[in-house]
Amino acid sequence: MDSNKSKSRRSFLKKAFSTAIIAGSTPALARKTELISTNDFDRFAGKRFSVNDQVNLGIIGMGIMGFNNAHTALQVPGVKLVGVCDLYSGRLDHAKELFGKDLFVTKNYRELLDRKDIDAVVIATSDHWHDRISIEAMNKGKHVYCEKPMVHKLEEGAEVIATQKKTGKVFQVGSQRVSSIVTLKAKEIFESGVIGELVLVETWMDRQGGMGAWQYSIPTDAKAGTVDWDAFIGDAPKVAYDPVRFFRWRNYKDYGTGIAGDLFVHLFSGLHTVTSSKGPNRIYATGGLRYWKDGRDVPDIICGLYDYPATDKHPAFTLQTRVNFADGGGGDEKLRLVGTDGVITLGWNSLKVERNKTSKHPGYGGWDSFDTFTTAQQKEYEKWYNETHLPGSPEMIQPETEYKAPEEYSASLDHHINFYKGIREKAPIKEDAIFSMRAAGPALASNKSLFDKKIVNWDPETAKVVDVKS
Repeated sequence: MDSNKSKSRRSFLKKAFSTAIIAGSTPALARKTELISTNDFDRFAGKRFSVNDQVNLGIIGMGIMGFNNAHTALQVPGVKLVGVCDLYSGRLDHAKELFGKDLFVTKNYRELLDRKDIDAVVIATSDHWHDRISIEAMNKGKHVYCEKPMVHKLEEGAEVIATQKKTGKVFQVGSQRVSSIVTLKAKEIFESGVIGELVLVETWMDRQGGMGAWQYSIPTDAKAGTVDWDAFIGDAPKVAYDPVRFFRWRNYKDYGTGIAGDLFVHLFSGLHTVTSSKGPNRIYATGGLRYWKDGRDVPDIICGLYDYPATDKHPAFTLQTRVNFADGGGGDEKLRLVGTDGVITLGWNSLKVERNKTSKHPGYGGWDSFDTFTTAQQKEYEKWYNETHLPGSPEMIQPETEYKAPEEYSASLDHHINFYKGIREKAPIKEDAIFSMRAAGPALASNKSLFDKKIVNWDPETAKVVDVKS
């Protein structure tokens, strides 16, 4: 046996067996633990915000996520909503209904950026406006919370990254998994080494039903007078006014990024947080329109394969992803990190750690030649194995542990809290421009691979496509 490998494995197992996360005295029973909520505002207890501490907020794009972000941001002490922008009059009227008649409303986002009393903006527009408004906002001195994905096209990422670096403004993308207590617990467990060496990650986010496939409601008063169609089009190809394209923009490549940009990016950001990875270097995706023949031009099912190179944070591993918009089973979503000794499975609000329950010992047992040895040799082998591989008895390992976030817990709220801590206290931002491009890049490269029918080579360090000479 290679002495270096043996030493490395002993060191790894010593760390794995000593961790308090998995250790337990009743291995036959699964352990269930509720995670402690981090957004109950204990951190703000007794603090009074002065005028200088208050963050005045503007929101650009008052669709589903615009209103969601407004409600979430206003739960953070010291945040005030000053103005909103949307290209449909009805949403501006509804914003006043919810947030007060004195709220400033406009269809021109630059009017928000020009206001001296706005410190930060949330950008929740269609994807094809993300890069331009983010860049303009930071250059105007505003901090930016931008919905995912950070950009619409792969080549747009570099300027957003450069602008954040140049201006020094706080910039965060809205994939809330990055700040979730479930994700951070999974990171802690992964780094403890209890699942062994990571070899495979499986992730899927399947949906059933019209809303899950972006068949959003269209108001009856939608028309050229209530919708600023020309402003919506921006740098997209010019076409005649179409309320379906405006209110269901995710279905069209001209304005959205399809399944990959909307959902794969959540999976990448969560995985990269858990593993401290910068991303894959080879990307291949396939799929198509299998069910939703409604005029959309993005697939309703995509499957992807990704090669992650070894780093000082993780070994080389393979990722496989899937999203299906016509799942007759009702839909489901999971992120599974499969290691040599166990598996971590994440949902949105819970996670489970499982270790192999069938082997007599980690490393031998089950379908193994051990049972063909003499009784004396089995005892000798067990003694040798324990001395060279294990610092303690394997019977002390908990075979299954579950963690759940409290029912009232909100990862979105924690994500917003982190954003405003970055503004007030210069706290580190987890999902800044470079992290966000390392998540958005592989997602958007999945679209490129599918449409071009070829493998995409990606540099996870620089977050750029690599041209490989044939």
